[in-house]
Amino acid sequence: MSALSFSLSDSGELRITEIFYSLQGESSFVGLPTVFIRLTGCPLRCQYCDTAYAFKGGVKIPIEKIIEKALSYKTSNICVTGGEPLAQPGCLILLKQLADLGKIISLETSGALPIDQVDPRIIIILDIKTPDSLESDKNNLNNLKILKKTDQIKFVICSRKDYEFSKDFIQKYNLIGLCEILFSPSYTQIEAQELAGWILEDQLPVRLQIQLHKFLWGNKTGV
Repeated sequence: MSALSFSLSDSGELRITEIFYSLQGESSFVGLPTVFIRLTGCPLRCQYCDTAYAFKGGVKIPIEKIIEKALSYKTSNICVTGGEPLAQPGCLILLKQLADLGKIISLETSGALPIDQVDPRIIIILDIKTPDSLESDKNNLNNLKILKKTDQIKFVICSRKDYEFSKDFIQKYNLIGLCEILFSPSYTQIEAQELAGWILEDQLPVRLQIQLHKFLWGNKTGV
């Protein structure tokens, strides 16, 4: 099944790769116990992707069963991720129903698909793809007009070129003050210490984030 072949008839159920409980390794929620709902399918092929196992396969699960599983863990934080979760239309229904429960719901999205239909109660963590991702032409710039103060923009930095691109992108689209901006070093491709030095040297008002889960447990699934 291709990443974009899900139809509206699937809206009552979603193809799920995994649902698991761990510490959030990224974003401003780093370190908090979180339930992760990982949807299957993605239209992008970023060269650094660490969840290629979610490109296909998965199991179709009714939305009510997904929510039931998520609620079996005693935490207020639920993260819907992928793959690219918005590649499945039913994701919008899942997000709304999760928000109705009064939980803290975040959505991790590649930024390639429109976010205009996402429930406004959802905290969107939006990737801006850098040149070294090999997918920077997929950035949907219309999404920048929709972001809320509570949302977050993430740049995965693979090189100095990516860093300069990100810096220029922030200035070009006047992102400072729009919402929180995250700079993340691509795992094994650039040292966090080096990226930290560049941020401090340029006095950028961004948050350096490392993938905490990988430092705790390594690069594996279910964490």
